[in-house]
Amino acid sequence: MDLGSRGAYGRRMQALVIYVAAALAEIAGCFAFWAWFRLGKSILWLVPGLASLAAFAWLLALSPVSEAGRAYAVYGGVYIASSLVWLWTVEGHRPDQWDAIGAAVGLLGAGIILWGPRGG
Repeated sequence: MDLGSRGAYGRRMQALVIYVAAALAEIAGCFAFWAWFRLGKSILWLVPGLASLAAFAWLLALSPVSEAGRAYAVYGGVYIASSLVWLWTVEGHRPDQWDAIGAAVGLLGAGIILWGPRGG
């Protein structure tokens, strides 16, 4: 592996970290609202929830993709997989085979959009 490809690998890993962190921030923020609205938790859950949603927006703006729509499309695939990890680790419900297949398809699409060769 030459230095150029190491640099590209590092940028790819940085992009993945940004998207996963953004997904966790969004899911946590939305779950805070869910917990208040659907689970009867204190309205104070919304304070960290709003901070988490602000962190989500900031993290997504750090995306290495220059077009917002493309960044959101890539994020969508990561969000699907991250939501299923949340389902399992936080809510205690194990995803089934159809969840796993759907997440794999979403991540494949995200990877194609993020790392596919672009003309021009």
